[in-house]
Amino acid sequence: MKRLLSVSKNISAFETCSYALNALGVIQRNISKYDEAIALHEEAKTYADKAKSTEFKIISLNMIGVVYRRMDMVKLALDHHTEALKIAYSVINPSLAVTKNIAVSQNSIGNIYLALKQYDLAINQFNKSLEIEKSIGNKLGLAINYHNIGYAEEAKGNLSSALSNFQKSLDYNNMIDSETGRLICYNSIGEVYLKQENYEEAEPIIKEALNKALNIDDQYYISASYLNLGQLEIETNQLTSAEKHLKKALDIATSYNLKSTVAESSKLLSELNRTKKDFETALKYYQQAVEIENTILTEHNLQYVNDIAVEYENENKNNQIKALALENESVRLRLERNKQILLYTSLLIGIIGVSLFIIHRTKALKRDKHILTLEQDMLRSQMNPHFIFNSLNSIKLYIINNDKTNAVYYLNKFSKLIRKILMASKEKETSLKDELETMKLYMNIENIRFDNEINFNITVDPAINTEATKIPSLVLQPFLENSLWHGLSSKDSNKKIDLIVSKKLPNFITVEIIDNGIGRIASHKINEKKKLERNSVGIDITKARLANFSESFQNSYTLEIEDLYEDETPSGTKIILQIPTKLKANITI
Repeated sequence: MKRLLSVSKNISAFETCSYALNALGVIQRNISKYDEAIALHEEAKTYADKAKSTEFKIISLNMIGVVYRRMDMVKLALDHHTEALKIAYSVINPSLAVTKNIAVSQNSIGNIYLALKQYDLAINQFNKSLEIEKSIGNKLGLAINYHNIGYAEEAKGNLSSALSNFQKSLDYNNMIDSETGRLICYNSIGEVYLKQENYEEAEPIIKEALNKALNIDDQYYISASYLNLGQLEIETNQLTSAEKHLKKALDIATSYNLKSTVAESSKLLSELNRTKKDFETALKYYQQAVEIENTILTEHNLQYVNDIAVEYENENKNNQIKALALENESVRLRLERNKQILLYTSLLIGIIGVSLFIIHRTKALKRDKHILTLEQDMLRSQMNPHFIFNSLNSIKLYIINNDKTNAVYYLNKFSKLIRKILMASKEKETSLKDELETMKLYMNIENIRFDNEINFNITVDPAINTEATKIPSLVLQPFLENSLWHGLSSKDSNKKIDLIVSKKLPNFITVEIIDNGIGRIASHKINEKKKLERNSVGIDITKARLANFSESFQNSYTLEIEDLYEDETPSGTKIILQIPTKLKANITI
């Protein structure tokens, strides 16, 4: 596939490039390298757009959705599948590939409903997909849909119906000799046997599923097989072996961000420790499961964790009662004498507690007020009258010169920029993708005033998911403005700004803004004469906003400003901004 991709790029065969990239993305997905898979499918979509191929665009969107669904990122998965479905339904006289992808979209949306426990809605989607697959005779699609219907029936408690659908799926997988399909069916049939308490038939089929998963080396199914084996061993009272296999499932799922399996293995480890009467560990595992389920929008049974908490507290209270029973008469008399002291102490603690709450509340209000002030200052900085007046003045010149094309083009750009600024001012953070689009609009408008002399380029590392990465809204504009008005405004020609986004450090994204201006020393001398201070104020506001943004993350942001030289002569300035991406342990997305 890599060879095909290379040859196709050389001859500009864009559809073949899209095909090869999607095939490479599926390979990465099947070995659980999800970020790499998304990057490949996104690139495939880009080539589909270049080829103006609706068919390959639909395929790429569905592939992206499947990867996000594997990662339990429900919203992004649903967005991509519904977009694929919308485009597919707009096609007049659809090809076989488009028809197949309508079925894929409906099947995937059904799987998302499964994750949200909307089982009837899920079955409805699977049946729609099933009818299409029957009409085109696609045995793989039939196998997938029968399996998914079985999964939904199992969740509803209809075990006989579930087993029947799983068996149909297995028959179709045998017809097409799909080892992965057989593995999936074995796991599911084993789960039904477990629920029917048919452990004798469950054991060989679950172990066979694990062997197949290990041979295929798909971490997603390996973790699922260990999960089933651990559950079987709990039911057959093989607790030591069960704990070993469940921890393997949990470790793999955690390493590859398989949230559903993390939640299920944590629940079973909770149940196991509950059986061992280790209620504290059981509670920790169940709380971990609940936290993970909250991130993928699934319901959870709070009563279960409350029961564990009550049992754990009762165990502690029973131990305390036994200890108190051993106390002698002198201790009880001493407690009586200290009762009044205890009362006053309780009152004092209550007063201190109320005071601490008031102090904490006051600090929180001050912090909220400070954040609001920063956001207002940020909006005033972006929407300053000089920028709006000068931009409109530049567009007016096109109108006066009867250059209608440029006038309309830049007026549209200006209106989009203002709208994005106003929308961003309502949000504390935005996606990296939206931020880069806004900066591109901003530079387009500012470039009018430089007679379009500035060469502005944006480069983004393909490994970075710009839709999922969050940064403070409009955080890059002050740095670009600094480069424009302090670095390039006094330069005669060859004006250039590069904005580079990369991932040089774990848990950070690196944003570099490089200009080939006159340098900070020369700029400072010019600005002293002009008495310009607005940009430095904008940078100060931005630093405060970045500091506030970093509070939710394990690391804080860093900002470096580097002077560039060529032969000891100033040749520009580089801004290096490290923005954290890993949230603190108690923060959920």
